[in-house]
Amino acid sequence: MGPETLLDDTLLDRIRERAAGYDRDNGFFTEDLEELQELGYLRALVPVEFGGLGWSLEDAVLGQMRLGGAAPATALAVNMHLVWTGVAKVLHDRGDDTLDFLLREAGEGELFGFGISEAGNDLMLFGSRSEADPQPDGGYRFTGRKIFTSLSPAWTRLGTMGLDSASADAPKLVYAFIDREDPDVKILDDWNTLGMRASQSRTTVLDGAYAAPDRIVRRLDPGPNADPFVFGIFANFELLLSAVYTGIGGRAIALAVAAARRRTSMKHGGRPLSSDPDIRWRIADAAIAHDAIEPQLRSLARDVDELVDHGAQWYPKLSGAKVRATETAKQVVDQAVRVAGGSSYFAGNELGRLYRDVLAGLFHPSDDESAHGTVANALLGPAED
Repeated sequence: MGPETLLDDTLLDRIRERAAGYDRDNGFFTEDLEELQELGYLRALVPVEFGGLGWSLEDAVLGQMRLGGAAPATALAVNMHLVWTGVAKVLHDRGDDTLDFLLREAGEGELFGFGISEAGNDLMLFGSRSEADPQPDGGYRFTGRKIFTSLSPAWTRLGTMGLDSASADAPKLVYAFIDREDPDVKILDDWNTLGMRASQSRTTVLDGAYAAPDRIVRRLDPGPNADPFVFGIFANFELLLSAVYTGIGGRAIALAVAAARRRTSMKHGGRPLSSDPDIRWRIADAAIAHDAIEPQLRSLARDVDELVDHGAQWYPKLSGAKVRATETAKQVVDQAVRVAGGSSYFAGNELGRLYRDVLAGLFHPSDDESAHGTVANALLGPAED
């Protein structure tokens, strides 16, 4: 069953109807999550032999576009679980069974959170402000604060990282998975944002949280790394995230078209604004920009699925795609708001909510500066001191 069949219009209409209430109440998308879990959507990227749907990354990109157009915050939070299952799939497809346990557990219904981001850490995957303290049994205890931990009310496993400065071969970045039941994990109730409210991406405080030896999945040197695990995180994160925002853009265009047909102009004798040349230009301009993004995301996702080797060009391609997708979505929503007029400025208006939600695209890695730096380095080499 593919994305359009699983995420059919009837389901998406129900999810869309609930989105306004979640946003208004700053509540978690509990009902959405229950329906999506029941349908098996959280197992989309899990291979069939592990109890999943066996989707490709390209399938998941299309699914996240559809879900993002219905409820951006729901899609964004679900994204983080899909990223981890996508990383496990990338490794499995390349003959690495390191995360096969994750595929098995996701197939059984476990929900994975993404506990990587830290305040003030612009190195992202290449460094950490959190401590990873090695234990005598080969496990690690993690101490630090992780921000933007989507799915905070519901995740059961958390993928995280920290810096080991104590081992003989230190420093090493340590990636591992911890359980929600760990008494040294504290989730703050601090999510009160402008947009993406239902994602409930709260701060997670780790105070010596324990990861067993069999849950330590990588020990890597700090800095850029060609390890397939790091590639898997970057590829899945950038492409699935881009899909959510592209879905927002598509919905904004649909709302702009509906508004143009509904609104009339006294200046032009009561004709609908859909006949106004300026309005027609705005909608066409938004559609032209939006239409360019989906083929790019699908092509890159297909390359991941088919194990295409872009070498050092993978990171410029992926970070560039993320910036294009999020910036284009922001521009498209802006055009749609201008078409819809003042009604979109009222609380509760769907287009107004999309306007707030789409702004979150600015803050996800790779941000504009980082992406430009990555591309510049790929083309020009490192800047001279």
